[in-house]
Amino acid sequence: MTDTVLLIDREEAVRRALGDALERAGFEVHREAALAGGVDAAARLGPDVVLVDAGLPDVAAPGLIADLRARGAAIVALAAPRDIEAAFRAVELGAESVVARDAEPSHIVAAAARAAEKARLGRMVTHLRAGSASGGLDALGPSPVMRQLAARITRVAAGRAPVLLTGESGTGKGRMAGLIHALGPRAAAPFVAFRSAAHLPAMARAGLFGYERGAFAEARERRLGLVELADRGTLYVDEICEVPPDAQAALLQVIDAGRFRRVGGTRDLAVDVRIVAATDRDLVAALQGGRLREDLLYRLSVSTIAVPPLRERAPEDRLALVLRVAAELRPRVSGSPGAWSAEALDRLTGAPWPGNVREMRNALERALLSARGATEVALEHLPGELRARGAAGERRAFQPVPLAELERHHIERALRHFRGNRTRTARALGISRATLINKIRSYGLH
Repeated sequence: MTDTVLLIDREEAVRRALGDALERAGFEVHREAALAGGVDAAARLGPDVVLVDAGLPDVAAPGLIADLRARGAAIVALAAPRDIEAAFRAVELGAESVVARDAEPSHIVAAAARAAEKARLGRMVTHLRAGSASGGLDALGPSPVMRQLAARITRVAAGRAPVLLTGESGTGKGRMAGLIHALGPRAAAPFVAFRSAAHLPAMARAGLFGYERGAFAEARERRLGLVELADRGTLYVDEICEVPPDAQAALLQVIDAGRFRRVGGTRDLAVDVRIVAATDRDLVAALQGGRLREDLLYRLSVSTIAVPPLRERAPEDRLALVLRVAAELRPRVSGSPGAWSAEALDRLTGAPWPGNVREMRNALERALLSARGATEVALEHLPGELRARGAAGERRAFQPVPLAELERHHIERALRHFRGNRTRTARALGISRATLINKIRSYGLH
């Protein structure tokens, strides 16, 4: 879908040149010479981005920029390179960012593209928060690919055949298995998970099928296995390729005959259990290396579902996942905010997440811990590696202004705001009163 830009600038030459550059970049562009007319145009068009001349005389009129923002548009102010006052005023009134009015058109186009992406992100957040909060299939994401995955899970859940989930480590295969159970006819029965990594190979069969008293030195009493505990329900076997061959053969017996034998037992026992297995291995290599029985693979792969890694999911799917995981984590972090800034969500949805959901969960929990007591989780609360990744890739469109000039202007405005009260000004700026006094002297702000 084409993003729409509303360009409001007092000079026809700017409207023509910049508008043409935006159109060449693929935007649908509408031009206006005054802010009041721009508000009327926004009401008709519903633009994604509004580029507005910060030097227009009516920019500071109460409610005009707020009216544009209320329509869901991202506001980018075009300011003269040295007009710091107009730039600050535009930001105070609600502009998302400021770009030099005479910057290269490519810089302004890049700023418009970032603003359009931010506007889309905001709309997705609103949509997802208004939608289902159950954490079920809706939480997989709204993209066509994930909708197809949700439909596939729904179809598979209705059956009784074994299921094989494939995908990289940390992609949420265990959660998919839980959804298959919850959406199927066995939902009221137990859902039991066997984690191969948590069992020594020699004890994997005992963990799965249980054992009789005296089966081995430590077997002082009969112990039921997970297969038996999952009777009439679902058994999820994580990392099936790590299950020893003898236990794989016994699982095949459960699938084919609905029977198993405890370790040390002398008779077969009946069981009705659906098996959902998962692996992050290459199946061909696992077969050739003897890590997976071929006959077991044939039975498990009656229904196979590939779970995509996060880097291959659409931004809206990653956003849905971020919001769902954050909602799950928040009750565990007392005092953490329920809101996330658009900048923080943008950084989170743009991360590659090589560790997939596990890595994301860790980063979100750290952010919530850092943001305790704040009104929202902001960019500054994210782990350092996420902040650094974004900063390295950002393109800066605003022409540079000496930092000293910006600092002097900011301190002067803060002093005016607090009516010259140096203690309150220093506290608001996050510096000591002595440092503030030195800067007042240095900048001649007496």
